Amino acid sequence: MYHLQCIECGSIYSIEEVVYTCRNCGGLLDVIYDYNEIELSKKELSKQPLSVWKYKKLLPITRDPVTLQEGGTQLYKLHRLAEDLEAKEVYVKHEGMNPTGSFKDRGMTVGVTKALELGMSTVACASTGNTSASLSIYGAKAGIPAVVLLPAGKVALGKVAQALMHGAKVLSIRGNFDEALMLVRDLCAKEDFYLLNSINPYRLEGQKTIGFEIADQLGWEVPDRIVLPVGNAGNITAIYKGFKELKTLGITDTVPKMTGIQAEGAPPVVDAVRSKQQNITPDPDPETIATAIRIGNPVNARKALKAVYESGGTAETVTDEEIITAQKQLAQMEGIGVEPASASSIAGLRKLLQNGTIDPDERIVCIATGHLLKDSEHVLNVCPKPIEINATIEDVRKAVFA
Repeated sequence: MYHLQCIECGSIYSIEEVVYTCRNCGGLLDVIYDYNEIELSKKELSKQPLSVWKYKKLLPITRDPVTLQEGGTQLYKLHRLAEDLEAKEVYVKHEGMNPTGSFKDRGMTVGVTKALELGMSTVACASTGNTSASLSIYGAKAGIPAVVLLPAGKVALGKVAQALMHGAKVLSIRGNFDEALMLVRDLCAKEDFYLLNSINPYRLEGQKTIGFEIADQLGWEVPDRIVLPVGNAGNITAIYKGFKELKTLGITDTVPKMTGIQAEGAPPVVDAVRSKQQNITPDPDPETIATAIRIGNPVNARKALKAVYESGGTAETVTDEEIITAQKQLAQMEGIGVEPASASSIAGLRKLLQNGTIDPDERIVCIATGHLLKDSEHVLNVCPKPIEINATIEDVRKAVFA
């Protein structure tokens, strides 16, 4: 009911092949379904609780999944912060509520299951943190070794801790993420390991369920716009595909405007959108406090640009200071704690509302990609320190009312 197809030259690959990019032109691959053979309705879906595997008819897996009950994350409607933004209807889809604390679990439940289906014995990835944590945990659940490459000194310690605790072979390289990705791709080719970065088209199939769930949670009414962080650019690609599939199947009528947010220090996709280009110019030295999107050469850039252009969306950059401000506002005004990269969606929304790019009457969903505790050392650096006092009620009252 599906096959792999190159988005550039149209070359087709069977589902039995272990392939990540087109062997003829090097283009990215997509999973193509025969939608005429897929029977799915709102009535059928309404009988099941939210989860990634609720949508198994639109996932390329035939065996029992390797699952930790991922998906079903909360969709919060903002009130105080929406008023501050001067926007009518804003939601946050909190992907930090997945088992390992990030949206990557959606891709890994599908990707690691596919690895077993293909008979692979080891899984591997390069990572800015969340991918390594998720791969390590799903590898442990599946009972197969995981190898992760991280840029030394550039990954939040909470994410490194997850990978270490779950038994992955963690390699910290003296280089950036893009160099780590080149190395792990070479390793997988030479050692027959299964690559589970977002260049793997099967991983994105799990991530598209974010789009399914948003529509599901809104009563099958599609929002006007999705605003989300862009790092390696797989998520914006996947979510857009999810909404397109719902429309193809007649479950919904429209697709949202896909709006990508990057840090000023790592803006290759935004630069391409601003100049209306179909390809990015890689940034050789990306830098931002938002480690999860500190990527200068996103592998899914071509797909991401297509998602932005086809949907009538846009892209914007935000400063590290704007990210920190948005992170604090989301926490202190709505009680939603997210890591810095997640807050870039709120920071970007504010900027796009202020410059008139986004209509404040739109129904908008921001994607928060990771939990606050993923990067707790950052929190300690940007928030006031605890107030140390003597153990007396007088000192307590004095500190409280100071």
